[in-house]
Amino acid sequence: ADQDSFYTLIMSDPDAPSRHAPKFREILSAYVGSGPPKNSGLHRYVFLLYKQKGKLEFNEARIGNNSREERPNFRAANFASKYDLDYPVAGNFYQAQWDEYVPFVHKQLSGN
Repeated sequence: ADQDSFYTLIMSDPDAPSRHAPKFREILSAYVGSGPPKNSGLHRYVFLLYKQKGKLEFNEARIGNNSREERPNFRAANFASKYDLDYPVAGNFYQAQWDEYVPFVHKQLSGN
């Protein structure tokens, strides 16, 4: 990476709340561990890296790691368009499904 450049990293779940019924289609994810709902099957968690054209001032609300507000209905493509980001320069994903640890992740996200 160019040390004089700025980058935006987005992590999202395009399978929220489930791959078979993606009502939100894409939800902005914080990395506190994967927490897909029980019986919702595999979810893809996608990382997209965009190179910025310069330093940006974002006017999005700050979202804490333990908040679910502002995450549903997020669209990486709309965000990239709003801030004039070109196509992603890198990307990766992994899949996860519900397991016994997920209730602890949900508890973290609820702030309790």
